[in-house]
Amino acid sequence: MSAGVELDNVWVRFGEFVAARDVNIEIKGGEFFSFLGPSGCGKTTLLRTVSGFLEPSEGQVRIGGKNMAGIGPNRRPTALIFQNLALFPLMSVWENIAFALEVKGVSKSERRKRADELLDLIALAGQGDKQVSELSGGQKQRVAIARALAAEPEVLLLDEPLSALDLKLRQHMRTELRTIQQRVGITFIYITHDQGEALTMSDHVAVMREGVVEQVGDGNTIYDRPGTAFVASFVGENNMLPGHVAEVGDSHAVVATEYGSIRARASAGSLSKGDEAYVFVRPESLNFADQTNRFDNELHAAIVQEEFEGNLWQVYLALPDDRRMTLSMVNDGRALSHPPGTGVKLGFDAGLAVALPKGPLAAE
Repeated sequence: MSAGVELDNVWVRFGEFVAARDVNIEIKGGEFFSFLGPSGCGKTTLLRTVSGFLEPSEGQVRIGGKNMAGIGPNRRPTALIFQNLALFPLMSVWENIAFALEVKGVSKSERRKRADELLDLIALAGQGDKQVSELSGGQKQRVAIARALAAEPEVLLLDEPLSALDLKLRQHMRTELRTIQQRVGITFIYITHDQGEALTMSDHVAVMREGVVEQVGDGNTIYDRPGTAFVASFVGENNMLPGHVAEVGDSHAVVATEYGSIRARASAGSLSKGDEAYVFVRPESLNFADQTNRFDNELHAAIVQEEFEGNLWQVYLALPDDRRMTLSMVNDGRALSHPPGTGVKLGFDAGLAVALPKGPLAAE
């Protein structure tokens, strides 16, 4: 059983400090929803507000349509997995999983049966009698999930549970988490500063900055159609070109920059003529332009460095005013061999760039 979660005009204040500001989000039952943002942006504050460890200063949290005001964490239909997992080292794996059932007075045989069912679910069948210390980091993550699921929550809350794992294990656990969520069908609310985790696993992502939700959308929308300069600069790599709006159409804008006029996508009503604006273009959307390869937008640049990463070439370039650009090219077997300082022309089509109002950028 799963439940939807609604945050309706939620504010969270600590004295004069505002940790979450006028948050309005609807999370559907059975959805994998992530809050993504840098440290201190308010995402964990919202998770603790949903779980009941914090009360909103204003607004409502509703779970399954019910206002949670005054309902403590032990009475909410939620379970929370912390960063440090908090497994009990003196209990066996199955006893860890069944702990919530023991608290409820469920018999030992029923607890063991449920623990074995959950061990099957997390692909650790037959591991119930092991000690926690005998498990790998990824196995401990799965045990923590099984322990939370044993309480049969309608919403599972996960506070950066993969942050302590090495890169390869984190990448593996992304798939594991998503698979488990789809099997059990309950609502997952996930907190992370890792863009790869959010984009890979989530049905929808909320990108946050300084207590404000900047944009909510699926992964493709967040990446390909960022709604603000912060989202464009925080999610993935992006090249940014500043300028002023010279022309506005229904779905495009022409931005006058130091490097010439650049045509890019723009949402209707987001920009007006004369506005300060940023044009963003992804490294993978850039190409080398020449007489046979022409593009809507072309810029003169000089090679700074080329790096071979196996599947990709990363090419670092400098524009005439020394603004840096990055071009990513799939390795097709041809070696790049531009010496540093080589002059080149960069090209990209208008449909692969986005013009946005000038605003705060993500920290480097």
